[in-house]
Amino acid sequence: MASTPAPTTADSAAPQARSVLRDPAFLRLWAGTTASGLATWALPFVLGLAVLHRDLGAGGLGLVLAARTVGFLLAVAIGGVLADRHSRRSVVLWSGLAAAAAAPLLAAGLGRSLALMTAAAALAGAGQGACRPAFQALTAETVDPARRQQANAAMTLAVRSSTLAGPALTALLAAWLDTATLLLGIGVLWLVAALVPGRGTAAPASPADADADPDAGPAAPRAGFRAEFLEGLREARRHPWFLAGLGALVAVVALGYSATSVALPLISRDRYGTEWVLAAATTAYTLGALAGALVIARMRPRAQGWAALAGLAAYGAAPLSLVLPVHPLVIVAAYAVAGIGIELFNVPWFTATQREVAPDKLARVSSLDFLVSYGLAPVGLALIAPAIGGFGTAPVLAVCAAACFLVPAAAALVPTSRHFARTAPSAAD
Repeated sequence: MASTPAPTTADSAAPQARSVLRDPAFLRLWAGTTASGLATWALPFVLGLAVLHRDLGAGGLGLVLAARTVGFLLAVAIGGVLADRHSRRSVVLWSGLAAAAAAPLLAAGLGRSLALMTAAAALAGAGQGACRPAFQALTAETVDPARRQQANAAMTLAVRSSTLAGPALTALLAAWLDTATLLLGIGVLWLVAALVPGRGTAAPASPADADADPDAGPAAPRAGFRAEFLEGLREARRHPWFLAGLGALVAVVALGYSATSVALPLISRDRYGTEWVLAAATTAYTLGALAGALVIARMRPRAQGWAALAGLAAYGAAPLSLVLPVHPLVIVAAYAVAGIGIELFNVPWFTATQREVAPDKLARVSSLDFLVSYGLAPVGLALIAPAIGGFGTAPVLAVCAAACFLVPAAAALVPTSRHFARTAPSAAD
């Protein structure tokens, strides 16, 4: 920094960047993203109520949720290409409207047609999948780089808060409204997600477009869908920290999260003889995630990538706490630590992706993130239960805990992982 005194000019006296919570454009985007997250969370819960009311069987519930997952995975890659090819705002609009249209179809099929409900769930999943990478890219268009970490923290705070308060709210509404009406309410949430966000600061479709000569004649025809998707993969390969972090995330989700999802209910019932441990641990995880989001909204570690990967590795505390017959409060505390750690990873991860990836390829790279992490999660869930049956709960949990600790540690050794950047940040950053 220069040693001369700072002049008392308008430039040097510029106020600190305004909080994103006072930015109308961001608040509209935040409201839409929050509505989509709440609608995504609410659907399985409301369908569970349909099972309780005998409007849907257990097998039908599994089929409907599987169809939603398939729709999500198919659409997330397509949505990433579309969001880089066209207006991100338009992709959010049409994907939100598609998910909203699925809600009355689900209500119409309830107790009448499982085939209609399955098709509608696939449509809802497609809308959810297509909007996720578009929302990520639209955040980068709406919020300037200096405030994106705060913005991403605000997004995750909203999602975690809805996860915490949602069950009680839905249960309260269920006392007054039937399941079909609750499904229509999910459609209203998707309408909010589709209609409320505003337009971003429309970035050029590609760096070349920004420098194009307006008199150079018509632009060359765009590449096909497959070529553009592969272009997004090549962009991801340019960032070793991204591939390493994605691998660590997949290990934690497919092994750690899957193992605890299967084992915690069993251990709560068989070891402790109460559902209290299950409820307390999952609540502690959400409260920990809220605390982690609040911390990372302000914290700027010098080695951002290493700190984020350490937070991701902290999830290993959850399966590790289930290995031995410890006091239930130890499990609750371990889940709180896991929740804190997951947001210490998530927020810098999203922020770094928005900062480092080429703007015209951001949605495609984000779609790869969602496609791999979400896509392999069901595989982990499918394998963990047979593994527990074959090898026992404790050995499987121990292996999964070790993977949660070791894979992020290995990812930290990859070049560029220290800062989640291809070059180290400057002192000004």
